[in-house]
Amino acid sequence: MRRSAALLLIVALVAVALWATGVITVNVNPPKTEHASASPFWLEKDGEAQLPPALRIWVDLAKATRPAVVNVSTTQRARARGPLSDEFFRRFFERGPRDGEPPRGRQSLGSGVIASPDGYIVTNVHVVADADEIVVRLGDHSEHKAKVVGLDPRTDVALLKIDARNLPAMPFGDSDRLEVGEPVMAIGNPFGLEQTVTTGIVSAKERFIGSGPYDDFIQTDASVNPGNSGGPLVDTRGSLVGINTAIFSQTGGSVGIGFAIPVNLAKDVLRQLKDRGEVVRGYLGVSVMPITPEARQAARLESSRGALVAEIVSGSPAAGAGLKPGDVIVTFQNEPIQSPHDLTRRVAATPPGSKVTLRVVRGGTQTSVDATLGRLKDTTAAVPAAER
Repeated sequence: MRRSAALLLIVALVAVALWATGVITVNVNPPKTEHASASPFWLEKDGEAQLPPALRIWVDLAKATRPAVVNVSTTQRARARGPLSDEFFRRFFERGPRDGEPPRGRQSLGSGVIASPDGYIVTNVHVVADADEIVVRLGDHSEHKAKVVGLDPRTDVALLKIDARNLPAMPFGDSDRLEVGEPVMAIGNPFGLEQTVTTGIVSAKERFIGSGPYDDFIQTDASVNPGNSGGPLVDTRGSLVGINTAIFSQTGGSVGIGFAIPVNLAKDVLRQLKDRGEVVRGYLGVSVMPITPEARQAARLESSRGALVAEIVSGSPAAGAGLKPGDVIVTFQNEPIQSPHDLTRRVAATPPGSKVTLRVVRGGTQTSVDATLGRLKDTTAAVPAAER
């Protein structure tokens, strides 16, 4: 044993001496091969380069506005509709029944926007109508059961309330200042994909698509798909200018024609929904139509601006004021009337009981007519079963 230990010690001392003098070297690095190159074969570019300001604005807008956009999920009962109604809802409101769709317990996904920090949520009536349960999912993925504060089917504006505080609300802008060609951003949950952002421009304003008497849509080519309904249309100032509501599509997908309710139209509706749970509108009692060439010639008008009275409702404020079929209404409260829809919107926005003055052309002669507006009888909105 002593001899073996002495022999091992001698061998160790000799090895250390040889290593110290450089006769023996130890390579602690693995050999390099062709497949272990440290240099990438692609071109690297760091992320420090700044986006151009014209593009950076979209990133900033998305960061600022997305927290105020919510997912609205409902459990609904299917309601029977006729074939014409089904086709209309498929083309414009994404709600037509599909082949094989279950008759009950259907899940519907839509979008909404937080209007105030204390939990008021704006969405579309067609997103929440006939819902047994409404659940709002916030940007932080927390879920809250929502109650319906009020519905206005005539404009498709709905106001919900959740029990929450200090929410990131989106400021309301001025949709009247929007210009055709102005860039806008749409945010929502298309096909259930949360917090989706698309951009485009204002394609047109004051669009009438036949959904109701108060059509006044903003048309945009920002991609809007099923699930975007109720979500915001945002301008470059980060303000809500529209509520995405409808699409025109033969296939059900986006073809660059989307429609949003102007926020200025929604403002008065939302005030009334919050205060009384319904919208009260003025009523004149006339059926109006665009001015025909014959009517324009008979009235000796210089243009086709105005509203041609086609019918008077018996016992209505219009009948009491002496309006007659064939009259052309050219002003309402000293403001020019551009079209029949313009007159309808102005009358509706005036409180019942108000005394109004209309300028009427009859047989080539202008005259003033005073009328006291009544209250428009509205159909009962479809209220979620849980709120009945």
